[in-house]
Amino acid sequence: MAVGFSDALDKASVDGVTVGGLSGLAADWRSGGYVAVQDHSGTEPARLFFFRDPRHPRLTGTLTLRRPDGTPYDAASFDGEGVAVLPDGRFLVSSETEPSVRVFGRDGRQVGELAVPARFAVAPAGEATANATLEGLSVSPSGRFVYAAMEGTLAGDAQTGDDQARDGQTGGGQTSFRRILVYAADSGAPGGYRLTRQLGYRVDPGNRIAEATAYGDGRLVVLEAAFTPNVGNTATLYAVTGADRAPDVGGIADLATAPTVDIVAKRPVADLVRCPTLGAPSREPQLNPLLDNYEGLAVAAPPAGHGPATLTLISDDNLAATQITRLLTLAAPLP
Repeated sequence: MAVGFSDALDKASVDGVTVGGLSGLAADWRSGGYVAVQDHSGTEPARLFFFRDPRHPRLTGTLTLRRPDGTPYDAASFDGEGVAVLPDGRFLVSSETEPSVRVFGRDGRQVGELAVPARFAVAPAGEATANATLEGLSVSPSGRFVYAAMEGTLAGDAQTGDDQARDGQTGGGQTSFRRILVYAADSGAPGGYRLTRQLGYRVDPGNRIAEATAYGDGRLVVLEAAFTPNVGNTATLYAVTGADRAPDVGGIADLATAPTVDIVAKRPVADLVRCPTLGAPSREPQLNPLLDNYEGLAVAAPPAGHGPATLTLISDDNLAATQITRLLTLAAPLP
C-alpha cells in the first residue's frame, strides 16, 4: 500500500550540485539516513548523494567517487546504478560500463572490487548489452551476502529476441531470463566477498530488473519496470525467498534450457500502477501519476517480524525536465 511520497529532492541542489539521475538507494547507518548513486553524471564527477527522512527528505551532502589514485570517475568511465552499505560503513557501487562492483571508503576513494564473470562484460568483450548490465545491488542485513542483478539478458540466454525494456525503451521479444550474482563474505576474496553462485530469475514480459534489495539472508525484493512512450512507466515488486539455497545456474549456458526448478520462484508484493495516486502530479503521460522511472529501493523490515515492511523507492529523472525525482513510501507484508 502506498502511504506517502515526496518530490522535495526534484531539481534540488546540495554542495552546489544539482540533484538528479538518482538510481540505487540504501539505508546508511553511519550518516543516519540514506544514500543514492547518480546515474550518468555527464561531465560531472560520479557522486553519491545523502539525505534523511524519505517522507520529508532533507539533503545532507555528497561524496565524489574516486579511483585508487584519487582521480574522480565520470560518465566516460563510470555509470552508477546500484549502491549498498557494507557492515563496516564502506560503500559498494555497481557500474554498467564494464560492468563492475567496486568498494569505496567513506572518503570516496576506491579500495577494492568484486569479481564479475567475463561473460557479463558488455559485447564484444562478453555477452551483455550496453546500458543493461548490473542494475540491482544489495547487501543482506547480516552482511553475509551481496546480490548483484542484471538489468537485461545475456546474449547466450536470448532465444527469440530481447525484451530488456531499458530506460525509455519498450520490450521487443519473448526472452525474459535474468541472472543475479550472489557473493558470500570472505576476507580472503577480492573486495571481501567471493562469488558463490548465479541465480536464474524470470521477469514478466517486457520488463527489466531495475533493482534487487535484500531484506534477509536469501530474501530479496525485486523491482521490475518498463516504459512505453505516450503511456508511461510500470513498476511491480516481487519477493524471492531461499536465494541463499537456490540452484547455481552459472554452468548453464542458456537459461531457456534450465529446468523450471532452477529458476527462483517469485511472489507479488505490489503493483504500483494499481496504487492510490495520493494526489501526485505528473509531467508526462502515466497510467498512474504516482509513477515515474523508479530505480532505487530500500527495505526496512518491521521489528521482530511483526507487521508490514517499509519500502522506500526513488526515481531516476534522467536529468530531464519532464521527469521527477520522487521518493515513494510503501507498506507491504513480505514472506
